[in-house]
Amino acid sequence: MRVTFSKYHGAGNDFIIIDNRLESFPKSTALIKHLCDRHFGIGADGLMLLENASYTDFYMRYYNSDGNESTMCGNGGRCITLFAKSIGLIESSTHFMGIDGEHEANFESTDIINLKMQDVTGIEVGDNFYFINTGSPHYVCFVEDVQKVDVLVKGKAIRNGYNLKNGGTNVNFIDFTNDIINIRTFERGVEFETLACGTGTVASTIAYYLHTKDYKSIYKIKTQGGDLKVKFKKTNNSKFEDIWLTGPAIHVFDGQVSIK
Repeated sequence: MRVTFSKYHGAGNDFIIIDNRLESFPKSTALIKHLCDRHFGIGADGLMLLENASYTDFYMRYYNSDGNESTMCGNGGRCITLFAKSIGLIESSTHFMGIDGEHEANFESTDIINLKMQDVTGIEVGDNFYFINTGSPHYVCFVEDVQKVDVLVKGKAIRNGYNLKNGGTNVNFIDFTNDIINIRTFERGVEFETLACGTGTVASTIAYYLHTKDYKSIYKIKTQGGDLKVKFKKTNNSKFEDIWLTGPAIHVFDGQVSIK
């Protein structure tokens, strides 16, 4: 069986995307893990299936590179929006479903996409860290210099030592200079540092807002793979809503792969 796929990335966070509206793709954990393998497969941080949805343009089904279906992916949401446009499913905007509910997205330019995220409540504040669910669980901690952090060692320790009853957590290390938030992320399911993380970027921006009380309308974030922007509104009951993640979605290449 030959499967047609496309490769996209959002600020270096890369994905395999497959049109599965005919439901022909075998959702095998081993197969997805193999396809995401950077040595023996296509190579990606995750794989997404674009599927039919009852009340929106499509359903975004997301798998981490370990082959397991996962929670929301912000960079993936922008990439699958561009993919949906490339196959003629949408034009300049869309509403689609993810595992965490409905999302809205629109094109700011050819390859810059605005993605609306879910509202955020129930933030846990600890000793120099914040635990925030932005569609995926994120542990955010402040450091003096993100470039000096051993993300693999420290990230893995926190990932496997916090929120265990819900499968652990993603881990973000951030610092801030000249109104720019610098971030590095250890992603669960990938079990490695990724060049960018959309839901982690949103979580880190909210943590920055609470930690510094730097109340602005829009925030700039520098990831290892590129620049993103986040904006939101905070209500009187500590709820964050109207959250938008803005950044690039880039088509890399298309191909076909044989699977058994």
